[in-house]
Amino acid sequence: MARCPASVHVRRGCVLVDEGRRPPAAVVFDALGSEYEKAFASSAAHRASLEWLLKRLEPGSEVLDVGCGTGRPTAAVLAAAGHRVLGVDVSPVMVGIASRQVPEAEFRCADVRGMPLGDETFDAVCVYFALLQMSRAEQSALVRRLARALRPGGLLVLATVPLDVEDFDGAFMGQPVRVTSFAAQDVTAMVRGAGLAVLSEESVMFTPSHPDARPEPQLFLYCRRGGTESAG
Repeated sequence: MARCPASVHVRRGCVLVDEGRRPPAAVVFDALGSEYEKAFASSAAHRASLEWLLKRLEPGSEVLDVGCGTGRPTAAVLAAAGHRVLGVDVSPVMVGIASRQVPEAEFRCADVRGMPLGDETFDAVCVYFALLQMSRAEQSALVRRLARALRPGGLLVLATVPLDVEDFDGAFMGQPVRVTSFAAQDVTAMVRGAGLAVLSEESVMFTPSHPDARPEPQLFLYCRRGGTESAG
């Protein structure tokens, strides 16, 4: 079986590789490569969430981008605004593309579930559709770890497909996938249970620009570590 880096560190063209087992998500996103970026490039909700962050981050903030993909739009937009971005993805193909497209950011090919995350390290965390191939227990545990990795008052934007499914075998842009998710109210409860205040949320329908894609519901949560639910 093909093997992929479990911990590849990429910064300005420097790649350090440690061999490890290849997560299923890496197989999917290695195959999709830049097609994923093209398919989701028209997402107005994703762009709006980045604008929300930009209005609230202090200059030079430290941002973690979980499931960074090709680096666009998230890392590219935040780095262009002067923030220090660390992108993490299990797909070495995605990390390679991201390092070329957004050289001013830092990227690491690693499984975030086993990646050390220091407490109170980041001013913001972005999690765009990166949970869907994890179990429910893994999703909940990761969100709790990401909450702890935020500095007090730090911001988290989480986007997912809010469906009540577990280990569902389907297809995504022509690739076989096994998906687990929560219904919308349970996603919100998971985030609150991690100690985050949900400042606002947005539900949209989006159809990726790909011949094998279908319309999908999407939920965007805007959160803060500490504060109140009504704070924005």
